[in-house]
Amino acid sequence: MKKELAAAVKSKLEMLVNSRSARDLHLIEDSETLLRKKQILKDREVELLKGRADVQVLQVENVTAEEMHVTYKCHFKYFHNDRKSFYMEEKMEDRMAIFQNGMIVSDDKIEVNREDETDENREDESDERVAFRYDRLAAVQYAERWWNTHNPKYKNFDVNCTNYVSQCLRAGGAPMRGYPGRSAGWWMQNSNWSYSWTVAHSLTMHLGHSKTGLRASRVYKPEALMPGDVICYDFQGDGRFDHTTIVVAKDKSNMPLVNANTYNSRMRYWDYEDSTAYTPNIAYRFYHIEDDAGSKKQ
Repeated sequence: MKKELAAAVKSKLEMLVNSRSARDLHLIEDSETLLRKKQILKDREVELLKGRADVQVLQVENVTAEEMHVTYKCHFKYFHNDRKSFYMEEKMEDRMAIFQNGMIVSDDKIEVNREDETDENREDESDERVAFRYDRLAAVQYAERWWNTHNPKYKNFDVNCTNYVSQCLRAGGAPMRGYPGRSAGWWMQNSNWSYSWTVAHSLTMHLGHSKTGLRASRVYKPEALMPGDVICYDFQGDGRFDHTTIVVAKDKSNMPLVNANTYNSRMRYWDYEDSTAYTPNIAYRFYHIEDDAGSKKQ
């Protein structure tokens, strides 16, 4: 069983790395996403030199004598050359493969539901200035350390992207404020938290309106972002933001590479066009974190 899963994953990598037609690609639910990723790399003039994937079986369910459902985790590693530098992109996927009579008949990524927590977030009216200096290096170091594992000092969530980005911002020195009001400020304390700490839409609104403590200026081109800045994603283009990432590096074209949680990934190209959540209606907001040291936008 693990052998069959490894072979299926290898066929995906062969398509991306060696330009071969992946075996049984039609069985893979997100095959269009793989093909889109291949085109994105070509458009960016990025060469995928090598790919690797490690498979870990999590659960096996024998549905009938002929059918078996296998939940597994796949750790992808892509070694890129963008003609200026080499870097490793990584991502984790939880997947479900269905076997019938020992053969894989489908292989789907397990999707996580959108956040459903009420997030009536309002900005408080305090004029008190909370000064800080944002340490971008510390934020990026935290993002690299914890992109694929849970820091036990913080609560973990099924939809963890914004909690992870908030932790990175906090590691960079962003001050918490607003406790204990969940609808104001940005904080996590005593097993409780503000909506803006954990909910993508609320953090987007907070960054757009906060005048003290953690605050940001909106920029309109991804090239203007620096490592330690934040990108917010509205996949459906319906006005509600679903996802957040943190910029950890820039590629040869000065475009952001990002880290994220929920679907754990690192050094991923910022636009998420290689995501199964991508739609043609996707909208972005780019936020440059401001502080009292006056870090300049590029």
